[in-house]
This record gives sequence, structure tokens and C-alpha cells, in this order.
Amino acid sequence: MFGSGVPTVAVDALSSDDFLLDVREDDEWQAGHAEGALHIPMSDFVARFGDLTEKAPEGGRINVICRSGGRSAQVTAYLVQQGLDAANVAGGMQDWAAAGRPVVAADGAVGAVI
Repeated sequence: MFGSGVPTVAVDALSSDDFLLDVREDDEWQAGHAEGALHIPMSDFVARFGDLTEKAPEGGRINVICRSGGRSAQVTAYLVQQGLDAANVAGGMQDWAAAGRPVVAADGAVGAVI
């Protein structure tokens, strides 16, 4: 759990089949992200909530990631309040990269976490 009871999941507990929602801003996403993740910046999240509900697996968990886990914890709390199964990815993209998980840039090259 993160902070006030937000469900969390460790990077090493995720498989390549798990649904991942990246809530970082556009410049962070373009520099490097997890391949296959859905990108909805936290600043646009409420306005684009329908994008998430269209793409998230029905009945499946939404794993929310940001750079270090702060923003994603806030979005996870919101999703849980909406009755969705969501978990904050502990350590965010920093832990993702540190665990050796692939990070790709917007152009498909090897990316970096900024």
C-alpha cells in the first residue's frame, strides 16, 4: 500500500500481458516509456477518462505508472474511488528501468526515464 491505502504492485510482479497506464507528461513519455502502455497524462486524466475505460481490460486490473510513484498513486486512488481495480506501480518508471525492463522512446529507439 502507498500512502493512505492505495493498492500497489511491484515492477517485478508485472508481466508483459498486464495493462499499464502511464500518467506522465508528454515530454516524459516521448523520452521513454514501457512499450504497449496507454499514455494519458495526469493533467488530462479526468477529461480523457473515457479513453481509459475504452482501452482497459474489462474486469482486469489497471496498473498505473509515473516517474516515481507519486502521481500514479493519486490516479490509482481516483480509479479505486470509481470502483475500478487499480494498483500503483511502486517506484514508477525509475524502478521499471532499474529492473532492466525495456524503455522505448517515441521514435522507437532506446528510451530514457526523465
